[in-house]
Amino acid sequence: MKQLFAAMQFLTRLPVPARWTADLPLSSYARGVMWLPVVGLMVGALCALTFTLAQRLFGTPVAAFLTVMANGMVTGAFHLDGLADTCDGIFSARKREQMLEIMRDSRIGTNGALALIFSVGLRTVALTALDGHPLGALPFIITAPIISRALITILMYHQRYARENGLGNVYIGKISGESFALTLLIGILLTLLIAGLTGGLAALVVAVLSFAYRGKINRTLGGQTGDTLGCGVELFEWLFLLAALGVMA
Repeated sequence: MKQLFAAMQFLTRLPVPARWTADLPLSSYARGVMWLPVVGLMVGALCALTFTLAQRLFGTPVAAFLTVMANGMVTGAFHLDGLADTCDGIFSARKREQMLEIMRDSRIGTNGALALIFSVGLRTVALTALDGHPLGALPFIITAPIISRALITILMYHQRYARENGLGNVYIGKISGESFALTLLIGILLTLLIAGLTGGLAALVVAVLSFAYRGKINRTLGGQTGDTLGCGVELFEWLFLLAALGVMA
């Protein structure tokens, strides 16, 4: 359970007392990677609660936007920061070393700002559209954080870390084949259980696209970083929502 608490501390702003993981070394975090979909379930459940309450008060479009806001607040905008930094770097048209330096810069650039606007806007519109389908938006609000966190193991397993040091090095290239397979299995099973066959098919589409994203980052940066993992979470979430819409079309 300590590894679950560590994952919650690392990836969310949910209140977890520091003493619960005080004796857990950072080097052991990778062994708890199978808890990532469970953390996603917690995030998704809180977002679903936000959507349900807000929809009764303000209607679907506003509820969808507030749900996206809730996601960012629960995670401390951790993954959104990775999205912005990654886009600032890889779309800068610079050399690899300069891209990595840009990604370290705490200031946000035009590409990063646009990526945040597009991400928030696209997810808001997608949730609004999903609510008009028979299954509704709730199953996908819950499962998008689950499957996105399961699929980022594709960016970790047998991957090279693009920097000499950093937080991403906790996971990248450090997870075992068994942990990789188990995390994907947990993510897929939870998605099927909550969102049915539609969710499973959407997850399959995103899984294929995640390999394309991994290849693009590896070719551009020579490996993965913590920022590209965060970007992956954001990217996989809204791709999952769009894929679900496509499957039900």
